Amino acid sequence: MTPLSGPAPAASLSAVRRARELTGSVGGPVVDVLVVGLGATGAGAALDAAARGLSVVAVDAHDLAFGTSRFSSKLIHGGLRYLASGRLDVAHESAVERGVLMERTAPHLVQAQPFVLPLTPLVSRGQAALARAGFRAGDTLRLAARTARATLPPPRRLSVVETRHLAPALRRDGLRGGLLSWDGRLTDDARLVTALARTAAARGARILTRVRALELTSTGARVRDELTGEEGEIRARAVINASGVWAGGLVDGVRIRPSRGTHLVLRPESLGPLTAGLHIPIPGESNRFVLVLPQEDGRVYVGLTDEPVDGDVPDVPEAPETDIGFLLDVLCSVLHLPVHRADVVGAFAGLRPLLDTTAEHADAAPRTADLSRRHAVLTSPEGVITVVGGKLTTYRRMAEDAVDAAVRVRGLAAGPSPTASLPLVGAAPPHVLAALPAPRRLVRLYGTEAPAVQALAARDPRLGEPVLPGYPVTGAELLWALRHEGALDEEDVLDRRTRIGLVPADRARALDAVRTLLDGALSQGG
Repeated sequence: MTPLSGPAPAASLSAVRRARELTGSVGGPVVDVLVVGLGATGAGAALDAAARGLSVVAVDAHDLAFGTSRFSSKLIHGGLRYLASGRLDVAHESAVERGVLMERTAPHLVQAQPFVLPLTPLVSRGQAALARAGFRAGDTLRLAARTARATLPPPRRLSVVETRHLAPALRRDGLRGGLLSWDGRLTDDARLVTALARTAAARGARILTRVRALELTSTGARVRDELTGEEGEIRARAVINASGVWAGGLVDGVRIRPSRGTHLVLRPESLGPLTAGLHIPIPGESNRFVLVLPQEDGRVYVGLTDEPVDGDVPDVPEAPETDIGFLLDVLCSVLHLPVHRADVVGAFAGLRPLLDTTAEHADAAPRTADLSRRHAVLTSPEGVITVVGGKLTTYRRMAEDAVDAAVRVRGLAAGPSPTASLPLVGAAPPHVLAALPAPRRLVRLYGTEAPAVQALAARDPRLGEPVLPGYPVTGAELLWALRHEGALDEEDVLDRRTRIGLVPADRARALDAVRTLLDGALSQGG
């Protein structure tokens, strides 16, 4: 395992820093790289370029992780699904990148997650044998990626008693036991993006939210400050379009076929104690599952769908009732007591930016579930680099490939990417994280910065209290988001720096507390 060391200390983002750096970027000197889009791939590209010593400006029309990167399953997959479909290169890449995150760059944010595949009467013995072989193949992928056994334990067969101990809500009738497997799980996908952006900022990148790119050229972009409406130009030697499902709107010839992945949000009492997640086979599908994902905050996510999206791409997609009904049907097929529509306290949907490589005249386009998750780096005739496709797990490799292309096409002076061994802000070896004088929940969110977050509550005990009853987020975490993580308003805090906003009722109850903190932070200069 590569030793970890923290990034440079100036990793704080704030409204004051944004204003200063926006003034210096619009109409300012030419920078080496302009990145458009601050999801995982765009923030990763900003970090990759800055880590190579290039000058970087990165912009987003909204906020960090505003789009797809906050609506994932929060999983860092090892590539088992791609192995089953014969895409060995994608599977190996996923397993390698999972190991990078878990052991080198973000062990505070990514831990091992156990999953149980319950062997119910709906799973034939042949299907069970196939699944077991698949999990063993996944362990072989782990070995090929050189991820330690201590990081990801081996799969094994579970007895009926063991299965019901891990998931008491399972139906007893006909249960033959289960299959236990392991994968990587993010504490929070949006927090990963925030860590990427802050680590890039510590290396000199200018991270500008609420700055919309109106037009891209090979020498920069015309942009608009969404807070003031003022327009100007950012000049750059290379431009990387990492705007995900919106990439085709900025560069001609890029055809995206979005796929909607919907998740449900349940209260913990809906399924009882869950020590592990669940893999629930989808009837009629050989290699697709509905996932039950217990979260650190007590909520449970159930997902996900894979449905094509036609027409204009919305800023925030909605979860349709058809998706909700489908997920509930599959979930209830393995439960002792059913979960009803009224038990769903929230739902969210993300759009995967899949590259459409089908011919325009094809009689029938393939299902989005069949489209490759392999990413692509495209160069327009004007010289703009676009990176599309892929998945959250492989964001770092996507960013590296995009910057490699920019360096090559635009003739930039830069060496190879160092990000495979570059720890994100907050990262440290497990024994260091375990010894930190802060609650474990904060350590899994903030890593080595957890004591500093906790110290805010020590100076003002009111900040140590939960923002709303029954949910663990405190006022100190909200204040930290405003002072250090680039949050500019209540939406940034509720919907991305924390996960409060995934449940509309909780969001409404917490809104006043967030506005009070925001007013106080602004009165003190951000």
